[in-house]
Amino acid sequence: MVSTLTLLSLAATGFLGGGHCAGMCGGLSTAFALQLPPQVGRTKLIVLMNLGRITSYTFIGLMLGGLGQLGISLDHTRLLQHGLALAANLLLLFIGLYLAGLNAYAAQVEKLGRPIWRRLNPLLNRLLPIKNTPACFGVGVLWGWLPCGMVYSASLYALGSGRAADGALMMLAFGLGTLPNLLAMGLFAQQLKPLLQHRRFRLAAGLSVSLWAAWQLWHNIAG
Repeated sequence: MVSTLTLLSLAATGFLGGGHCAGMCGGLSTAFALQLPPQVGRTKLIVLMNLGRITSYTFIGLMLGGLGQLGISLDHTRLLQHGLALAANLLLLFIGLYLAGLNAYAAQVEKLGRPIWRRLNPLLNRLLPIKNTPACFGVGVLWGWLPCGMVYSASLYALGSGRAADGALMMLAFGLGTLPNLLAMGLFAQQLKPLLQHRRFRLAAGLSVSLWAAWQLWHNIAG
């Protein structure tokens, strides 16, 4: 069973990535909100979209955790799980430096998901402009597949969890961690975006993510 500390860490990672979320997803959240149908309240729209996004994260975790469970059961070893945990923390380390504005390497990782996103983008266009509440949720579900280095790092944790349920729980925790920033961005975009993208805020948040990843790497190697 996945530990509470791991879940809290993934939630904290999602929250600390607020600067990245503001730049990458904040604009989308605001753009979707501008297509608000008259019969749907703004707050309800944004909540539904984010619930759809987190649903996709959880589904991704379920799939990857299931794959990890299959691989580990076939190998009868935890070596694969250990290697994936190391890879996840190494990627998270670079993502933290990217958030802090000290290294752009992690931005290249996000290109890996572009082929999937190109296939899903036509589906998203069919749901826009948003006309009803089911469309709000559907837009959120597709939004959850947007290429994102933060999501990829959390996904590696899910893959290395070795259990489908644990993988889903990990991605759920990560998604809930991103929720405050993206809800706030949807509702108060103009007021919050300067703060979340401020140099000092991004530096502090990014270095916090990198330091956590470095500690995890040391713990995994030493252990």
